[in-house]
Amino acid sequence: MKPISRLCAVLLCAGALYSNASHAQDEFIVGETTLTSSVLVDDAQIPWELLWGGDDMLWCTERKGRVLRIDPTTGDYDTVLDLNVTFNGSGEPGLLGMVQHPDFPDDPRVWLVYCNGQSNVSEQLSLFEWNGTALVNEQELLSLPGAQIHNGARLLILPDNTILMTTGDAGNSSNSQNLESLNGKILRINMDGSIPADNPFENSYVYTWGNRNAQGLCMSPDGIVYSSEHGQSNDDEFNIVEAGRNYGWPDVEGMCNTSSEQSFCVEWNVREPIRTWSPCIAVNGVEFYTHEAIPEWQGKVLMAVLGGLSAQYERMNALELSADGMECTGEDQFFSSFNQRIRDIAVNPYTGALYLAFNGTSYPGSPPNDIMEFRNLAYQSVDDLQPASVEVYPNPATSEAWVSVHSGAVNADWLIIDALGRIVRSGSLSGRRGALPVADLDAGQYLVRCAGTTHRLVIQ
Repeated sequence: MKPISRLCAVLLCAGALYSNASHAQDEFIVGETTLTSSVLVDDAQIPWELLWGGDDMLWCTERKGRVLRIDPTTGDYDTVLDLNVTFNGSGEPGLLGMVQHPDFPDDPRVWLVYCNGQSNVSEQLSLFEWNGTALVNEQELLSLPGAQIHNGARLLILPDNTILMTTGDAGNSSNSQNLESLNGKILRINMDGSIPADNPFENSYVYTWGNRNAQGLCMSPDGIVYSSEHGQSNDDEFNIVEAGRNYGWPDVEGMCNTSSEQSFCVEWNVREPIRTWSPCIAVNGVEFYTHEAIPEWQGKVLMAVLGGLSAQYERMNALELSADGMECTGEDQFFSSFNQRIRDIAVNPYTGALYLAFNGTSYPGSPPNDIMEFRNLAYQSVDDLQPASVEVYPNPATSEAWVSVHSGAVNADWLIIDALGRIVRSGSLSGRRGALPVADLDAGQYLVRCAGTTHRLVIQ
């Protein structure tokens, strides 16, 4: 069941349901906000995609082939899929991008991109179903050539329920300017694997072309799609994704700033990046941050940076945008002190906490491969909290608790909500008073919502 309102974002007591106390914690200052770090998972195997699931769990793909479903309060996880994939410890193929249906888990569909084969690597987009314990019923939707490098594979679902999928040039730069090839592109695909009728090129999955190896996709609340793209030695790019546009590779690197590039850009309607980095810093996963828990990052794109081969650029960038979102006006850098490659980013929609997937200290993913949380423990939301017209008692409670409505509604519905915003119990009163089944709930702080009011309840 989905959260019912932003009141579920209340951080009732800093870390009350958090069980990683055994891990060392550090503090990081972001303007006037203090973030506390904790290791959530310390035994991941080259985590590639991180996403906050519609079931309020953190989901992760690993390049070696596993999909993990992680409890964000404890770090405990289940392996819900273990694929046989192409994995070369010194290369880049494997299990890569993942996205869930926007109505997940009510709609249980999950899409994954992974690589097959050894001498002839292929890359495929497959659809799976979540049965509550595992991903099952694989259906292959699309296959294209893969390689030991440049497989792209980031996924994003658009508001019209089509899927964007980045593909790399598979190590052959000529693919990018060839509209007959699916490599070196961003593709747009219907959820069933068919070609959208309104794609910019008739009977083609191609949405953009002239891409080298885009591995980050996100969308702003205004509907602007951003991508991060690896350059060769210079000109990593941060781009705005526009249908039918050519992004220049290999004839243009970065901006159209040489005479030959300028001619090509005019002839082929090239979309220039809104920011570049030279030498390359190895840009990766991106996330548009909107949460009030870290106000300094609101309205910015957070970008994972893998760093150069000489271990000198690893960090997370916070990219500042113009008011219309069409220009990148600056950046701040964070978490470089770890000296580890950062692959992807996810955000907890309730607490505003940030999750980072680390890929170790060297290319392409040496240990340690941690997933870490960075959280503003001082954040509280008081949305919808109202003066008591309903009583919840005893408080604190142990084996039993009661809720009473002193005036107003009769036979009102009630909910018990945990610190992550998950509804853990629900029911209705018989008259104006009823028992709350709390005996088997973990100790901690909860919300009880009844008859339009919300109250904190401590369970010991």
